Amino acid sequence: MAITALPPDTGADIARVTEALAMITPRWNVRILLALAGRPLRYSELAGKVSWLQNGQLHPKLRTLCDAGLVERTEHTARHVTYGHTDRAAALLPVLPLIATWAEEHLEQPETPLPAIEQIEDSLTLLTRRHAAAILWVLKSRGETSGRSLARIIMPGSDWTNIYPPLRQLVADGLVDTDGTGQPYRLSAAGEGLGTVFGALSAWSAGEPLTHAARHPVWGAAASAPAPRAWVSHPARLPAPPAAPAPVRTGPPAPTAWQHRELFSHTTASRPAAALLAGGPRR
Repeated sequence: MAITALPPDTGADIARVTEALAMITPRWNVRILLALAGRPLRYSELAGKVSWLQNGQLHPKLRTLCDAGLVERTEHTARHVTYGHTDRAAALLPVLPLIATWAEEHLEQPETPLPAIEQIEDSLTLLTRRHAAAILWVLKSRGETSGRSLARIIMPGSDWTNIYPPLRQLVADGLVDTDGTGQPYRLSAAGEGLGTVFGALSAWSAGEPLTHAARHPVWGAAASAPAPRAWVSHPARLPAPPAAPAPVRTGPPAPTAWQHRELFSHTTASRPAAALLAGGPRR
């Protein structure tokens, strides 16, 4: 990718984050990773935790996650095999509540609120659309930018009009704004709010601690992190009880308080049929 007037490692950074998203976005991958959060499990134990997967679906998923370096298969004996997280997967888990927090604040909410795990899955679907990460990255770096300029940066050597289908999709998703045909494009409030998510994914994909997310040259400096909150998987969304003012802190925000069981439990494989309300990006 040709990058102009952006930090020199931007192309590699976008590629790493895009690859990281591609590892975890396929259906059920996040749920399998959450099911493995804890001691290594035998296949039958894991299958019991993801019982909605039909016979023959779990094995291919595990092979893919093993190939991606997120799950480790340990053969103790010929008849005793366990599956568990690698260190890379364990480092990735704290990114998930950041995604859930962003979804809670910026995605359209159905009449029946969704569990946090489904919020995460919906968000990942938006972020892995073709060229989405690159377009959002460039708009964050350059501010308002014409479609032709975006095409020169993101699709060098291609017909510049090819930029418009992914741009229109991002506008429909609520991550990008424009004042109309022929007008420049800019990040929406939801797009700007992705700073915490992209910064954390960038740090993780580069093998750095997540505390480095706040130093990201594009998403770190101006990104404002949402207030940490406890995530639960049931649909109740009551206001948090009043708390004493927190002491002034410097540096990156504290990670969201969460338990993998709270994201994972009480969820169903099917999505509830509910009308979406206006006010946020489409799912």
